[in-house]
Amino acid sequence: MGEQKPVYVTAQGLQALKEELEELTTVRRLALAQRLHAAIKQGDLSENADYAAAKEEQGFLEGRILEVQASIRNAVIIEAGGIVDGYVRIGSHVTVLEDGEDEPETYHVVGPTEADPRSGKISNESPLGVALLGHKAGDVVRVKAPAGTIAFRIKKVA
Repeated sequence: MGEQKPVYVTAQGLQALKEELEELTTVRRLALAQRLHAAIKQGDLSENADYAAAKEEQGFLEGRILEVQASIRNAVIIEAGGIVDGYVRIGSHVTVLEDGEDEPETYHVVGPTEADPRSGKISNESPLGVALLGHKAGDVVRVKAPAGTIAFRIKKVA
């Protein structure tokens, strides 16, 4: 079995993963077991749509449980602030101004498990996240997008 790569999360993100795991292994697993039990009581499993759907859902549920367990096991906590000598790191809050725009945007660089661009959280593995890492205020980074290359000037790193 290969070495697992680190899963970068904030303390809140790790707590959310633990809560999700608790929900999956207690509430959701129990409800699904009850559905399976009811479907089995219906008789012939070869033509039982309820049983087939529940078994499929069980596969997805168990897969998600394994995924969340691995994320927790390989979690590396992102320290608050994330500022090291002014350079963008995982955990940094970065204010950028897109070329041609008037309003700057601020992003929190997080690991992929917590990424939520609508909430201002971008993954360190996203095109913008990769471009920002290792740069400092005043630098211009370029990101390849479907519509072409977009330039961002880093205004602030916190």
